[in-house]
Amino acid sequence: MDEPKIASALRRRASVLVKMDHPSDRDRPALPPPAQSPAEAGGWWSRPCGGREVLAVALPLMVQTCFWSVMWFVDRLFLTWYSREATHAALPGGMYHWTMICLPVGIASYVNTFVAQYYGAGQRRRTGNAVQQAIWFGWLCVPLMLLSIPIAPWLFAGTSSNASIVRQEVIYFQVLALGAGAAVISGAQSSFYTGRGLTAVVMLVNCAGTLLDISLEYTFIFGAFGFPSLGIAGAALTTAISNWATVLMFWLLMRRKGERAEFGLDDHHFDWDLFRRLIRYGMPSGLPQLVEGVAFTLLTISIAHVSDIAGAATSIALTINAVAFVPMIGLNITVSTLVGQKLGENRPDLAERATWTAMVLGMAYTGLFAVLYVAIPDSFLVLHTMFAGEDFAEVRTTTILLLRFVALYCFFDATQIVLIGALRGAGDTRFIMFATGLTAIVAVGLGRLGERAFHWADHGIALWAWWWILTGWIFALGAIYLLRFLGGKWKAMRVIEPQVANADSGMGNSE
Repeated sequence: MDEPKIASALRRRASVLVKMDHPSDRDRPALPPPAQSPAEAGGWWSRPCGGREVLAVALPLMVQTCFWSVMWFVDRLFLTWYSREATHAALPGGMYHWTMICLPVGIASYVNTFVAQYYGAGQRRRTGNAVQQAIWFGWLCVPLMLLSIPIAPWLFAGTSSNASIVRQEVIYFQVLALGAGAAVISGAQSSFYTGRGLTAVVMLVNCAGTLLDISLEYTFIFGAFGFPSLGIAGAALTTAISNWATVLMFWLLMRRKGERAEFGLDDHHFDWDLFRRLIRYGMPSGLPQLVEGVAFTLLTISIAHVSDIAGAATSIALTINAVAFVPMIGLNITVSTLVGQKLGENRPDLAERATWTAMVLGMAYTGLFAVLYVAIPDSFLVLHTMFAGEDFAEVRTTTILLLRFVALYCFFDATQIVLIGALRGAGDTRFIMFATGLTAIVAVGLGRLGERAFHWADHGIALWAWWWILTGWIFALGAIYLLRFLGGKWKAMRVIEPQVANADSGMGNSE
């Protein structure tokens, strides 16, 4: 046997010792990382997993999520011009929608970690197989999402004392449900590219879908070019249309002959073992989003009950917060991808470095907006006030005060977003599930207890008390995930099979 074959055999033999996140071998140590080469001794910007490499992956995703922020901003802006009731109704309606889709989206998009680790280990066809299972899962969710339409009136019963607002909440939710399944499918499709670091492709597709949404917003909400004025239903309809357009664009890209052959995308067989592992790891990844979504929905409903002004101001403040928050989702996906790839290569040292690099970038980005929210809050409200009615003055004043809370928790928000991405990229999803679930239950429980025991409404402090609860909740998440990451247990975790983990790391297709 020649030397290359001996080396390959030794790598394959060693691969079975790579730590997997299975209960039976949870405490088994990972293999030590390879020795660092002199080429890796560059500065913060140029070294592997330094600023340049992380930003190259993150920037397209951050641009893409910036477009999401703009879409959300334009949606709320037009609804502000349309009516205060529509602005109020969009927040609980949108939160109920997110609560419905966050678990399946979390499961389907968790295939990003599978793609990253398989790709890092050189398993090209397994990469395509994993994506196919996630897409099948997405299509199974489509009829389930449509079943939510007839039960929507029951879901929103009692969310507001204003019958008109409740009716608009129901309409917004029902129309959004038409595109809910598409969000699950596109989450799986986009992971085929993000898991391999091809984030520019995802940026272009999602930006095109977002631009389609924005271009239709005014026409559908206010009625133009012969279309009827649909109000809040029009805002939701444009989102549903853009969701399905995104699915179509990804499908066309994935039909390219070269990728179909290399990654086995023409192989549509159902792989039960791979599907089961996707659910096993994706469920704990999606459940925290569900719990958090339910808790946040309960929190926003409690605020909406305070007054119409409190509900409208909270909706606008969170929309403005999205300018800083949503692009961080791109950084979260970047960290998850790089951590998965480097663990697939058995380089936990580089996975850790990528995380800290992303943390620096995230702090710089959110820190800038924290300063702007305090220094020039009116700049974020110029378009809202331009065509709003006279009753918007009090909403504006309240929103400016709420932006100070946003500025206060920005850094902790960035911390938890980046570190969740790192832990998810390793497969530490059970901890994420328990930590997120516990903090959400405690936050809402304390809020409800305080509301009843101390009669916040009678003292006129209900809005501020609930926002302090929200701020404390984000503080706690940032601290908990920082401690978990520093503990280092994630470095020994994998989601791919023991026999392929690092078998031919970075050596191409081994199947």
